Amino acid sequence: MEEYTNQDALVLFSGGQDSTTCLYWAKHHFKHTYALCFTYGQRHSQEVENARRIAGMAETPFRVLDASIISHLAPNSLTDLTMRMDQEKPADSYPNTFVPGRNLLFLTFAATLAYAEGIRHLVTGVSEADYSGYPDCRDTFIRSANTTLNLAMDKQFVIHTPLMWRNKKQVWQLADELGVFEIVKNETLTCYNGILAEGCGHCPACLLRNKGLEEYMAERER
Repeated sequence: MEEYTNQDALVLFSGGQDSTTCLYWAKHHFKHTYALCFTYGQRHSQEVENARRIAGMAETPFRVLDASIISHLAPNSLTDLTMRMDQEKPADSYPNTFVPGRNLLFLTFAATLAYAEGIRHLVTGVSEADYSGYPDCRDTFIRSANTTLNLAMDKQFVIHTPLMWRNKKQVWQLADELGVFEIVKNETLTCYNGILAEGCGHCPACLLRNKGLEEYMAERER
């Protein structure tokens, strides 16, 4: 990563465990880091305000873009409060917390903004190692999106996915290595129901987060 120390990066940022870890990872590897958050009709507005707060703690410029059109497209339980949220992945489909097109749309907006600002590097916290089965968290999707954005804008963007092959235990480990374990543990909002830190304890995001934390703490205390 030494070749990037004089370059800038734009981080897709929600203020959750993964994106906060990625924000501090980017601050470690790039000269200047910028945080981009999206409103898309998600279940709670606390996500955006918490992201703004953490970006302030990290002394990182913060911007919000309106992507609420996505909430009027394919139905999902993160933007439709009348839907009962799946607690686990159904055997024959994706969980209804999957927001179709979200990551593709977010990366397109981020790349467009990066183009205007002269930034080549995009950072996102997607992971194929420990996730809810979303197709737009896979490495093959990221590679394809990277190629498409480069062709569409005739610019050599690089999409960085520092968590792609890390399970949640390893994400906690990375936060610890970056010196921000307590920030990620106590200040982030990963819960789909909008509850800070440990969250509600029963939504899919909380189950993944807390299981990984328990595993990491057990290893850390040996």
